[in-house]
Amino acid sequence: MEDNNRKRSPKYVLIVSIALVIAVVLINLFWSWAFGQSHKYVPKKRTVVKMEMPMRLKDRPERILQKEGFVVSFNAETNCPNYVAWYLTEKRAKARSIQRKDEFMGDPAIPVQQRVETEDYYRSRYDRGHMCPSGDNKHSRQAMDDCFLMTNMCPQSHTLNTGAWNDLEQECRRWAKYYGAVAIACGPIFDTKNPQRIGRRGHRVAVPDRFFKVVLMNGRIPKTIGFIYPNRGTNKPMRTFAVSVDEVERLTGIDFFYQLDDNIENRIEAECNPAAWNI
Repeated sequence: MEDNNRKRSPKYVLIVSIALVIAVVLINLFWSWAFGQSHKYVPKKRTVVKMEMPMRLKDRPERILQKEGFVVSFNAETNCPNYVAWYLTEKRAKARSIQRKDEFMGDPAIPVQQRVETEDYYRSRYDRGHMCPSGDNKHSRQAMDDCFLMTNMCPQSHTLNTGAWNDLEQECRRWAKYYGAVAIACGPIFDTKNPQRIGRRGHRVAVPDRFFKVVLMNGRIPKTIGFIYPNRGTNKPMRTFAVSVDEVERLTGIDFFYQLDDNIENRIEAECNPAAWNI
């Protein structure tokens, strides 16, 4: 009968040890790939398809202004953007190299006779509300300067600007860090054809009744969410203002994330699931 307790040779022990180490490494690599980072979509390079860009508008004035960190669809009738769109990566959301400088200025891309200047907001009781926030543009001095151009602004309630809207901006940065990247578009909603106006003659700026924001996470399991906030302060939780992207499209007449496969777009834009976004 064979002796099962005899000593193994050093060579045998070495081979078994190496095999066990390799097995553990492979198991850890598989576990990390399959479960550890499954929530995060980190593209190797920026895709040519700009998912954040809505379809071109044909039912209202639109001038596309390409800035360093975002794109503005400017409306010469309202003197507000139709929307502002940008692609927020984890790296950009974490950037801290450039600090905010409150140097608002007119956009030189707009003719002088129509250009909105910071003084058009004086004594209006409205903030110069960023659409693409300064907190998303700390990666570049040019991007920070561009985000203070008046074409990136809308008249916004101070309590909304410093409260719930700011909270939503911070949440978008958290999503970018968590998922690796998100595509964002936001802008004003006017409920009437003759909205309130502020500013000087020739520079009259329409005051939005509401604001929208839509967000896409285009990872392994794509999802979207929309938000609509009234242009006033609120203490209600963020999920109260969550809506489907379809609802935002219905209210704005803008087609978002049209670059997606139609079946995927139709499915995820019909959903409104704040819990899936941890809000």
